[in-house]
Amino acid sequence: MWSQVDAGHGCPISMTYAAIPALRANPELAAAYEPLLTTSAYDPGLRAPLTKRGLIAGMSMTEKQGGSDVRANTTTAVAQPDGSYAITGHKWFTSAPMSDLFLTLAQTPAGVTCFFVPRVLPDGTRNSFALQRLKNKLGNHSNASSEVEYDGTVGWAVGEEGQGVKTIVEMVNLTRLDCVLGSATGMRTGVAQAAHHAAHRRAFGATLNEQPLMGNVLADLAVEAEAATMAGLWLADLTDAATAGDERAALLRRLSLAVTKYHVCKRGPVHAAEALECLGGNGYIEDSRMPRLYREAPLMSIWEGSGNVAALDTLRAIGRQPETLGVFLDEVKQAAGTDARLDEAVADLEKQFGAMDLSDGAGLQYGARRLIGTMARVLQGSLLVRYGHPAVADAFAVSRLAGDHGDVFGTLPAGLDIRAIVERATPKVG
Repeated sequence: MWSQVDAGHGCPISMTYAAIPALRANPELAAAYEPLLTTSAYDPGLRAPLTKRGLIAGMSMTEKQGGSDVRANTTTAVAQPDGSYAITGHKWFTSAPMSDLFLTLAQTPAGVTCFFVPRVLPDGTRNSFALQRLKNKLGNHSNASSEVEYDGTVGWAVGEEGQGVKTIVEMVNLTRLDCVLGSATGMRTGVAQAAHHAAHRRAFGATLNEQPLMGNVLADLAVEAEAATMAGLWLADLTDAATAGDERAALLRRLSLAVTKYHVCKRGPVHAAEALECLGGNGYIEDSRMPRLYREAPLMSIWEGSGNVAALDTLRAIGRQPETLGVFLDEVKQAAGTDARLDEAVADLEKQFGAMDLSDGAGLQYGARRLIGTMARVLQGSLLVRYGHPAVADAFAVSRLAGDHGDVFGTLPAGLDIRAIVERATPKVG
């Protein structure tokens, strides 16, 4: 609901709350700053952090030579006598650079380490944090992204030296969840705009939503959006359970988050393009707000690891924690016997895993997108069958699981309750 208004401010808010579990690797810093990161007070301006009523946090990890491979980072951190570190190097992407503090990665003799870097030091002096330029991005214009130069910048270690990736992944897991939710938001927005237009636009003697082909397109878009929303909210609930100490939830989230981040975020841009087209030429005009939606859509797939990174992370989870696959398959089987198409898809997925050669690294990588897309659809199908609207679950099962679907939206087969799906997606005005 929030991000439908504007997607740009979601990034700094997401990073602010996501920084907390990582920051807890340094209990002293967490005790001092967590209350200000969790308050509802917004206090703009650059001042000593502990003198403010509320703080915004960001992350500053990516470097131009490494991208997602943060172990290739060249920024260095040198320990100082007072317990702080002097950090020197260049960061290629730092979003929301107006934030009060950042978690950043730098090399120490022990390896990549996570650091807490405030814009203003505790004594009120400005830290060395030079903005080189703002990025000229495709979209997400309401959220500034910048290149930053550290030159003897003061920071404090968060977690042990050499454990930076392990520390920062606590933050990344939460921001990846927000990528899923952001993509689901974009889809819901696109469907609402398209369905509203179709309910009021008349052509050839009838409103567009009364015409069978447009009804097929709208229903197909709605099914995709509802599946994405269901998976995102389920992952959010799973995150709460994992945070509360549920070990099964933690294992299930480890795999399901990577799978869903890959698939839902990858579907977002295609969905946005089709929703835009439902408005015809008007959808291509900025006044419709659809071009903004179209420009925003690719970001969620790129942010926190592009599609390939998410796919490889899924393989890594299965390889390092085989038990994650077991709990995943147990979860999707919770709907066993409810829908024959889902049962068959689950059985086929198990056969694929049974035939996998875990020693064939190149082969696994080559087929990763196909496998993980299948995992995501099976998960969404299981959730919809258990918790979703029957008409939506039926349409998803026949088109996404049984394969009765063309290569574009609007190719659902006959015999589905299209009207019920479209009515659910059409905004009620007045």
